Amino acid sequence: MKKRVFDIISIGYKGDLPSRFFDWFISAVIILNILAMTLSTFQTLEPAAPVFEFIEVATVAVFCIEYIVRIWTADLLYPKLGPVTSRIRFFFSYDGIIDLLTILPFYFLSGFIVFRMLRVVRIFRLFKINSQLDSFNVITGVLKDKKNQIISSVFIILILMLASSIGMYSAEHAAQPDKFENAFSGIWWSISTLMTVGYGDIYPITVVGKIMAIFTAILGVGVVAVPTGIISAGFVEQYQQKVNSDKTYRDVSDIRELLADEKSGFIGLPAGEISRSFGIRVLVIIRGELTIVAADSVKVEKGDILIAEQ
Repeated sequence: MKKRVFDIISIGYKGDLPSRFFDWFISAVIILNILAMTLSTFQTLEPAAPVFEFIEVATVAVFCIEYIVRIWTADLLYPKLGPVTSRIRFFFSYDGIIDLLTILPFYFLSGFIVFRMLRVVRIFRLFKINSQLDSFNVITGVLKDKKNQIISSVFIILILMLASSIGMYSAEHAAQPDKFENAFSGIWWSISTLMTVGYGDIYPITVVGKIMAIFTAILGVGVVAVPTGIISAGFVEQYQQKVNSDKTYRDVSDIRELLADEKSGFIGLPAGEISRSFGIRVLVIIRGELTIVAADSVKVEKGDILIAEQ
């Protein structure tokens, strides 16, 4: 029975109807919980508050039962570990932490209600949206491939943020001691300016401060563009790799090595003309220690070895 329960609560396949039904049921419960949480914030729907509270209690109860069952079947999820070790492993796993953080705000940490939105991540997991070839995996791959460039750009952003904060403190402290109290008081202003948001709650009033703000705002455009360009280039590379991986190549069945000597008639002719005149397709030209891709315009020299398809 324990094995069957584990199969049902695991990500289901189309052929396993109970497991598939469980996936749909949990997804419906997640959506219902988030919907009730959102609607409860509308003052016009305050008369329906008891209904929303009941939905919250019922759905959280479902989450708790599921979490307990997953702990109970953790030894089947990690069969190589012992009963206690497997449960500890699940408790600190990605799925275990997500499940726990979606339950705790109901009982404790009421100020961290935003954690409930993590339940949406569970819908992604249930329906394999984060599978090997999906868009989420592409995003993860791009971030991994470009992590060094992204870290460098973030480091530059931090340096500019700190420099602009210190500079604005020097320019504005005398005029606005309450807003620019110390060197770190301008961090909020520098972030909103460099990120091109500019809330306007803190702003310079001196001439020097305004000039610095102009340069900071201009630098902010470039700061935002750098990581955006890096990530965009990564997506283009991933797309090109996907396109190239989907191409099929014809196997070359009959390969011959041909020597370009006086008798061959190949000397001085471009590879493309040899292919047309002699009915062969020149693939590679070996010239001494060089290996040359046989483009149509590449001329054959004496002593070259032609790797050709008959």
